[in-house]
Amino acid sequence: MATQHSRSAARLMMAPAVILLLGWMLVPLVMTLYFSFMDYRPLRGITECCVGFQNYERFITSSSFLDSIVVTLTMVGGILAITVIGGILLAMLLDQPIWGQGIVRILVIAPFFVMPTVSALVWKNMFMDPVNGILAHIWRFFGAQPHDWLSQSPLFSIILIVSWQWLPFATLILLTAIQSLDSEQLEASEMDGAGFLSRFWYIVLPHLARAITVVILIQTIFLLSIFAEIYVTTQGSFGTRTLTYLVFQRVLESQNVGLGSAGGILAVILANIIAIFLMRIVGKNLDA
Repeated sequence: MATQHSRSAARLMMAPAVILLLGWMLVPLVMTLYFSFMDYRPLRGITECCVGFQNYERFITSSSFLDSIVVTLTMVGGILAITVIGGILLAMLLDQPIWGQGIVRILVIAPFFVMPTVSALVWKNMFMDPVNGILAHIWRFFGAQPHDWLSQSPLFSIILIVSWQWLPFATLILLTAIQSLDSEQLEASEMDGAGFLSRFWYIVLPHLARAITVVILIQTIFLLSIFAEIYVTTQGSFGTRTLTYLVFQRVLESQNVGLGSAGGILAVILANIIAIFLMRIVGKNLDA
């Protein structure tokens, strides 16, 4: 049992790391909050302090604000639907005894380790290019006109690209959950005459409920800040401008640091609201 002296020594040794971590997190946040109350446009030589909530009002009343939120939520919802459903199917497939199972699992998980920028460039130039892309050649092989994915279906294209990258994560979590399922329970239900769909609906899916909520929580937190894939493919055009990309445009393209900082604070608030909501759902599932 730890003594008071050992606990004090542990706190003392952890203090530098904790202070460094808090500084690394809080300093940028405090600076962003400070700039959000300024009219700060450095390239134009404008630095006016204490403009109140003007930046927040301008950002919220902008015609692009609500559109960016709708695009963000649509993108996150589409990616979650594909990764969760696809992850369940892939996890059930990988749980079966097949030849080269280890190699197949490595290949399935590999896309998760590809950088978002590289992933977007590969999909843009190798798969979705309307002239030389693989999908264009497949379309021509069947006598159809090639589809310009990034111009005609830009939102779906980005959802597809990001889903490809996050599908391995969902698969890995769900595969671990499936492997923890009691095989005797499945064998007993099969002996009682339950079909595959019945076993999946009444046994497998309820068992995966906790893993699914964890996948949704973690992915949502990261997906709310999608940027690289949009920047590489559409640069926010064709209705693909998310809240994160809107903040980027306000800061770098419009050179308005104050307005962009206000948007960043609003994005942090929105992300925390969604995270708290999802944490409540996760907590209920974990306590069940």
